Amino acid sequence: MLKTFKGGVHPPEYKELAKDRIIERLPEPKRVILPLSQHIGAPARPVVEPKQRVIKGQLVAEASGFVSANIFTPITGTVVGISRQPVAGGVHTECIVIEKEGGSGEEFRFEPLKDPAPAQIVERVRDAGIVGLGGAAFPTHVKLSPPEDYPIDTVIINGAECEPFLNVDYRLMLENADELIAGALLIKRAVNAKRLIIAVESNKKDAAEGLRTRAGDGIEVEIVPTKYPQGSEKHLIKTVLGREVPSGGLPFHVGVLVQNVQTAIAVKRAVADGLPLYERVITVSGPSVEKPGNFLVFIGTPASEVIGAAGGLKEDAAKVIFGGPMTGIALSRLDVPVVKGTSGIIALSKNMVCSFDEADICIRCGRCIDACPMGLEPYLLGTLSRLGKAEALLEHNVFDCIECGSCAYICPSKRNLIQLIRLGKVKAKEAKEQ
Repeated sequence: MLKTFKGGVHPPEYKELAKDRIIERLPEPKRVILPLSQHIGAPARPVVEPKQRVIKGQLVAEASGFVSANIFTPITGTVVGISRQPVAGGVHTECIVIEKEGGSGEEFRFEPLKDPAPAQIVERVRDAGIVGLGGAAFPTHVKLSPPEDYPIDTVIINGAECEPFLNVDYRLMLENADELIAGALLIKRAVNAKRLIIAVESNKKDAAEGLRTRAGDGIEVEIVPTKYPQGSEKHLIKTVLGREVPSGGLPFHVGVLVQNVQTAIAVKRAVADGLPLYERVITVSGPSVEKPGNFLVFIGTPASEVIGAAGGLKEDAAKVIFGGPMTGIALSRLDVPVVKGTSGIIALSKNMVCSFDEADICIRCGRCIDACPMGLEPYLLGTLSRLGKAEALLEHNVFDCIECGSCAYICPSKRNLIQLIRLGKVKAKEAKEQ
């Protein structure tokens, strides 16, 4: 029996809709919209001006702090504006808008690095604007720079991909295994780790076997249970190593670094090929997509164009989500751009869309407690949030919630627990700062 963690849920996977579709490269869009905030941390700062000509791969916005990330244009063209534009989440944010020019063929790349030192790897990852491509979009160079008093002994490459519908990492493990292994070894070298493990969920055994045939000595490929949220780094560490990240802690506190499959490939391409991060693979799927598939997409491409490449939406489409259905963001419009953290575009039919009960009635069944992988009491956190009890939220460790959505998924009363807990975190943060 496979090792696992306590809690979690087993939502329908729906992987079959796109799992066998090879990755298809989409053409360059005629126009890209590049938000300055598409990563955790400080927004990037523009280094171009309106009417300026830029070439593919050129830096257009630089990191404005240690926890920030550079942004590059995926097309050659002209900056037509720097202004507030609609993005996922129903908000407007500052963006660089670039219109493509016809076929110049110009492209910027960094000088490839051969046999780089650890510091050179970290510097290139920073310069290339790489962030976590599993969805969190945390700047990767920061993760590769743990405090000196917390040395990393183990690197885990996260191939769990536990969200329903998404097949990005699965396809990359099948189609780009050599690049994945090369990137993983660079990450291991960057933090001077002794051990490298590639963790793959049990519903992707063919990908795991393919990696085993290519992996050399010193690389372990481990099968982990198919359960949500197995892709959470804290729970992956618990499953694979039996180590528990302390409350309020991070993986480096237990000597571990976790990186996503696609992030590792981006590291390889930046170091060995000199390629800045301006494209990513996403899954376009769901029962309301005509032709589900997996696509290599230029960052900044409008969602409508990506959906069009998958044949468009069916008439019964009721909700479109950026990311997976458990943690993704519902879109209010389709002209918003794909960003670094966009792992998928999922279109759901009306019969799959849940309406939360505004009455917010808890029947005390305890299912959310059983499902919570963090050992919290979600029903109580939701109630405390609704009542505005900031101090009590802190006492019950509201910030330990990873917002996986397991509680909301399992709740028979259809309480909107994740939204309540998110609001509760805001209230608790305000209370801490007073």
